[in-house]
Amino acid sequence: MSIDIATAAKVAKLARIKVENDDLPALAQEFNAILGFIEQLEEVDVEGVEPMVSVTPMPLPRRKDVVTDGNQPQKVLSNAPDAREGFFSVPKVVE
Repeated sequence: MSIDIATAAKVAKLARIKVENDDLPALAQEFNAILGFIEQLEEVDVEGVEPMVSVTPMPLPRRKDVVTDGNQPQKVLSNAPDAREGFFSVPKVVE
């Protein structure tokens, strides 16, 4: 797959990045270099390789699923610009 200048301009627009017309050829070239690297990665045989968290075998750290800082509605609602009846009050957005 090859990225042309028009596609590079479209990607920049979608990403909301202002790119001058003079810089579009270099951007397209960078995109093509990235895609070339991805194509190289696709050639690597990963059959039988388990996903890893780290280069050293280790389990993910886990914690108990318990509430550690709850039952403080007044403290939480103190940050709200408008709180009513124990809830955050927001403007109506759907009629």
